[in-house]
Amino acid sequence: MLKKLPIFSIFVLTAIVLLSFFGDFIYTNSPFIFTKTDILLSPSLSHPLGTDRLGRDMLARIINGGQISLIVGFLSALISSGIGLIIGISAGYLRGWLDRGVVALVDLFLTVPTFFLLLALVSYVQAGAVMLIVIISISSWMGVARLVRSEVFAINKKPFVKILKIANVSNSKIMFKYYAPLLSPILLVNFTFGVGGAILAESSLSFLGLGINSPDMSWGSILSDGKDVMDIAWWVSFFPGLMIFAVTYSLISIANFLQNKISKKIAV
Repeated sequence: MLKKLPIFSIFVLTAIVLLSFFGDFIYTNSPFIFTKTDILLSPSLSHPLGTDRLGRDMLARIINGGQISLIVGFLSALISSGIGLIIGISAGYLRGWLDRGVVALVDLFLTVPTFFLLLALVSYVQAGAVMLIVIISISSWMGVARLVRSEVFAINKKPFVKILKIANVSNSKIMFKYYAPLLSPILLVNFTFGVGGAILAESSLSFLGLGINSPDMSWGSILSDGKDVMDIAWWVSFFPGLMIFAVTYSLISIANFLQNKISKKIAV
């Protein structure tokens, strides 16, 4: 089992999380100070990841920007998983008009590509970290709800469900005390995939200027700042892009591992 663990991905993800939230205690350069004599310096001992076109230290900015990117990613995935669990488990267990309404709502949302749905929602609000979490959450719960709903149909056939109904156990208690634990492995996999998707969504919106705006920063907004000087200062776009790639790749590797473990248990 240990040999099959994505140890490299776990290490990379842990290192990036620790760097983002605790790196500024060790690397104390400010990500906001403009230094006109340090404009577009290449990576060196004084500036390990170089500087941007305003002379700001890139390592300090990536540490600071990583906090927002990771918070948006994890909270968005957590909220969307919670919404998907509540809606999916209610539709699958109660059925009837509620199930038909949820199916129609999910199908309606899924007819619009997720990114275009994000663009449509962002265009009506002033984007910020909190608003991005809300927007990404309400635009990404559908897949979780549909998967949970299908799994609940399978659980409905188990003998203990009939016993609980005969014992007059309330529907809410059955759904969230007995069904939810059985659904937790699937939710964990979807949560892991969701974090990567949310980070990519936030980075894409920030890259287009529709996400995190100055003075706040994320990896996506830092990447966007470097697109105009990419031909003369590759490091401005390369390092935030590398962070996005490393986190997303690590999360997908971990999610694939969890998915394979769950599939093997179900098969047995």
